[in-house]
Amino acid sequence: MKREKYVIIGGDAAGMTAAGQIRKLQPKSQIVVYERSPHTSYSACGMPYLIGGLVENDTKLIVRTPEEFMAKKNIEAFVFHEVLSVDIKARTLEVLNIQTGKLFTESFDSLLFATGAEPIRPPIEGIDGEGVFSLSVLQDGLRLQRFIEENNPQKAVIVGGGYIGLEMAEAFCRRGMNVSLVDRSFQVMNTFDIDMADHIADAIQHVGTSLYLGETLKAIEYNNNRIKAAITDQRNIPADIVILGLGVRPHSKLAKEAGLPLGVNDSILVNQMMETEIEDIWAAGDCAQTWHLVTNKPFWVALGSVANKTGRIAGINMAGGKEHFPGVVGTAVSKHCDLEVARTGLSEKELEDLDFHYETVTIKSKVQAGYYPGAGDIHVKMIAEVPGGRVLGAQIVGAHGAAKRIDVVATAISAQMTVRQLIDLDLGYAPPFSLPWDPIQIAARQLL
Repeated sequence: MKREKYVIIGGDAAGMTAAGQIRKLQPKSQIVVYERSPHTSYSACGMPYLIGGLVENDTKLIVRTPEEFMAKKNIEAFVFHEVLSVDIKARTLEVLNIQTGKLFTESFDSLLFATGAEPIRPPIEGIDGEGVFSLSVLQDGLRLQRFIEENNPQKAVIVGGGYIGLEMAEAFCRRGMNVSLVDRSFQVMNTFDIDMADHIADAIQHVGTSLYLGETLKAIEYNNNRIKAAITDQRNIPADIVILGLGVRPHSKLAKEAGLPLGVNDSILVNQMMETEIEDIWAAGDCAQTWHLVTNKPFWVALGSVANKTGRIAGINMAGGKEHFPGVVGTAVSKHCDLEVARTGLSEKELEDLDFHYETVTIKSKVQAGYYPGAGDIHVKMIAEVPGGRVLGAQIVGAHGAAKRIDVVATAISAQMTVRQLIDLDLGYAPPFSLPWDPIQIAARQLL
């Protein structure tokens, strides 16, 4: 069935990727995108590196502006436009022009929810005051950058030891700030097992960051409207600026209010074609549910890579195609100063709650030949199913060159390979890049 008018709610990775695919397959159809922030198609993942000075300016993070989408793709992308409600029966949206205050109704034949994720902000005293930031859209990063330039804060407190916390701690260290990191868990990076997370914690402290684990933020104290301290259940930490890295959740409220069923973690329920249970309505990106290839269960993850892939699938199918998104294995990478971290598949603590029998091994090796100048350490933890040896997961912590090795394991997991098959892979070797036995294969040999 040919659809004449496509409307997309959300103008970042999933939404604009979908729009591009629709345009390829439906060159004459009308495509309208509504984005409530000031920007379309940008790299939110690049914000910590903009703040840390590694990225020259914010324009480097913008892939394509609304004007470029119109000129090159004939896609109408409207920023500062928030969709307030969706009437499924009438096939209409109520849209607010944030700049003018004008309300209007938009019709659609086919609709995509690409509303992304929203940062978690618990009801804590002082959390909405000046100098407290969450990072979600590019505008958040620009506000943070402006605050730093105007106020020159010297003491930063980061709440949350996940990916954003790790990356923002590095950004502030690069700026020469006094950095404290607080997490209510007794480890950083909760997607890692604690034995691997301990290596990350050591690296954080090695660069001078104060680490407070097992502590919960209770309030933010002010003096003359300027932050004075972050107050945990155990101490007061002096602060000029506070970053909340407490995780994100699907921005699915609009879809729920429209009557769409929700799935895991309140993400929008979709099938592998990114279709919701309502005909001609789709969802993709951080707001949508996906599938975990190891557990064979519904899964939700907020990652730019997944958003782009699911947006592509949604766009193709909205335009009449028949593509399927198979799912994910939970691959993620990050870094803190000189330390790289990566994980894929399932961790040991995740497996403890599932009906798997497994074995684990952890090895220490070098990212390059030991005699090559600057060869750094790498720690690899690998998990395999017993019996059979199917690879279930891996975690990597190490020097430059460590993290992207996780892609080999992610491929092995996706292909349901065993550790024996992983050992036999013909991986590249030269002293500047690896050892004759790559650390991934050393771990596989230990497991075998």
